[in-house]
Amino acid sequence: MTPDSMNVFKMILGAGLMVQFVLLLLFVFSVTSWAIILLKFRYLRRAFSESANFTEFFWKSRSLSDAFARSKQLRTSPVARVFRIGYLELKKLDQSGVPFSSGGEPEQEGASGGGLASRSSGLDNVRRALRRATRSEVTKMTQLVPFLATTGNTTPFIGLFGTVWGIMNSFHGIGLRGSASLAVVAPGISEALVATAAGLAVAIPAVIFFNYFMNRIRVLESELESFSADFVNIIEREMLRREGGGHGRSG
Repeated sequence: MTPDSMNVFKMILGAGLMVQFVLLLLFVFSVTSWAIILLKFRYLRRAFSESANFTEFFWKSRSLSDAFARSKQLRTSPVARVFRIGYLELKKLDQSGVPFSSGGEPEQEGASGGGLASRSSGLDNVRRALRRATRSEVTKMTQLVPFLATTGNTTPFIGLFGTVWGIMNSFHGIGLRGSASLAVVAPGISEALVATAAGLAVAIPAVIFFNYFMNRIRVLESELESFSADFVNIIEREMLRREGGGHGRSG
């Protein structure tokens, strides 16, 4: 341990009870923030990697059922989970008799009126399911991240409170001793200033990683919205192929 670190440690031990409490509180904020940072960094890195993996497989696959099987292997991918929700909704429509789903035969031409209404309603159901799944994924990705913003906003003031309290005690001690020499004032003030430094040391990484994580989450949210739109377009094209008696991508 270096002499400087020893001096800081001695200043912390020599600080008043309120300053020590403030430093303990800042330590709790710091440990919690770094735990969240490590957890979210690992989670978002895997989410990006697996989502890229699934998206590449999805566009290369010949059927939605193959993509569905692949999506179940990628548990951390938000895109894969959104696809599974949309695919399962599509299968429900197929089972209920709506003719444009991932399986089934083309609708008979004579039932075009009712069939068109059913297809439109079914497509709206898929869109709603995809929107709900996207919102759920974004909520899951942002869990715990606001704590970093709270840490960045509050810990400098918590540290400043400890400093102000320590300086008040120092001036109170000066009044009791009746002396205002630098030797009397400096130790108490330096001990109090440790709280401000600690508050900034906790806040700066929290703010940096909060902005980093929110930027990454916005990118993933944009990818989810783009994928959902592409998935709906695939369903609409499949519907048109079936109406024309053609064959396309099926599940």
